Amino acid sequence: MDSPFDRTGLRQHVDNNVVSAFEQAIRAAPDVRLNRMNPLKFAAEHGLDLTETISGFLHATQRGIFELSWNVVCSTCGGVLHAAGSLRDVSCETYACALCVWDCEPNLDETVEVTFTVDARIRNIGAHHPDRLPLWQYTRECFWSSGSDLPDNLEPFARNAALAAFEVSSGSSVERFLELHEGTAVLFDPVTHSSRFLEVEGSDTAAMQEVAFSVHGSRGVFETVRVRPGTVKLDVQNLTSERILPILWEVGPALKEMVSRRVPVLTASRLMSSQAFRDLYGSSVLDVNQHFKITRLSFLFIDLKESTQLYGRVGDLAAYDFVRAYFRVVGQIVESEGGAVVKTIGDAVMATFPAPLQGIRAAVAMKKALQELSVARGAREQSARIGIHCGPCLAVVMNDRQDYFGQTVNMASRLQGIASDRILATEAVMEDDDVRAYIDGSGLVTEGFTEKLRGIEPEQAVFAIRA
Repeated sequence: MDSPFDRTGLRQHVDNNVVSAFEQAIRAAPDVRLNRMNPLKFAAEHGLDLTETISGFLHATQRGIFELSWNVVCSTCGGVLHAAGSLRDVSCETYACALCVWDCEPNLDETVEVTFTVDARIRNIGAHHPDRLPLWQYTRECFWSSGSDLPDNLEPFARNAALAAFEVSSGSSVERFLELHEGTAVLFDPVTHSSRFLEVEGSDTAAMQEVAFSVHGSRGVFETVRVRPGTVKLDVQNLTSERILPILWEVGPALKEMVSRRVPVLTASRLMSSQAFRDLYGSSVLDVNQHFKITRLSFLFIDLKESTQLYGRVGDLAAYDFVRAYFRVVGQIVESEGGAVVKTIGDAVMATFPAPLQGIRAAVAMKKALQELSVARGAREQSARIGIHCGPCLAVVMNDRQDYFGQTVNMASRLQGIASDRILATEAVMEDDDVRAYIDGSGLVTEGFTEKLRGIEPEQAVFAIRA
């Protein structure tokens, strides 16, 4: 390590096993493993709890051990189209991928990943000096995302799909003579994110064919050139102020197989549903004018039933202590299931979870915990209304707080309002394979019916869940 980090301070907030894994990686891991670190992959490789690992990365970032990056990733090739230190610096508009000619909309649970890179003050790695990285190392570490399942040493693997690859310094040009066969090739520069396409078609020719490309530094897909199969003299001129690293990829099965190799990543949506993230970053993650789409997020609303009568029955002080304990227990359960408390509304709590199963397990645990809390306080059993729904929504800032907006949120809230002392879930939740397996294996009883929810058309299929 170039500079030791404060293990003692970190261990006050982070699981010891996670801290030890961080220390081991920073001391001994190859540089590539400390750039754009994928917390899901890191947790799996080290046998760590995922929630604790995500929390650990966040706390370590707060202490200057890692740098956090929000990366807009092309859903087709897995390339990073834009990287920013803050989600505020990510546009809600589309980003164009010049390699696969695809417009990518920043979507927080599909196309925006979150990665962590060791801080240069802790350990200086190659990715801190991208202009010095060799061509294939740059392509591996600076273009492809943490979800691309590629070897640390990319060159031998990529050579199956690359016809040529070369470095061109600023203001200079490079010539290459290539034997091209019928098909399509794309000359892509991962530095400027610009590309040119070569269409090789027609009958073979013995004549020398010349193709010249000038790279100006502008992003995007430029002209397509058509040549015949045979020898092609490729002349690439670099008109930018930095080196470029053009790679001529053969568009075919080898390239398709390479870019389709993926592993799960920490999406922006999943991170924002982490309690540690909300506690550490609060409402600073989004700008008031931003609104990002999320295709699927699970919402849970819980509210104490007849809480007003509770105050009258046991007195203000005892009721206040009970409600505080209830909030604390609910928060602990939400965090243990990898979710986050978004806000409280009176005696109600709104929480989010990356997946429906986490919301269902949390709901069952909340009901049990509330019963135990009532017994411990010597009070009559206090029940709660719980509603769970999953679906698309928008991540927004409302009332100076990172929040969520849309019909999915409304449906979860409406369910909680009619739940009486039950757990109510929508059909979207109950159709989830993991939820069905959990309910079947837990002995829970479900009862389906249709219900008209206020302000929502048409009637909805609703399921009551009882232990």
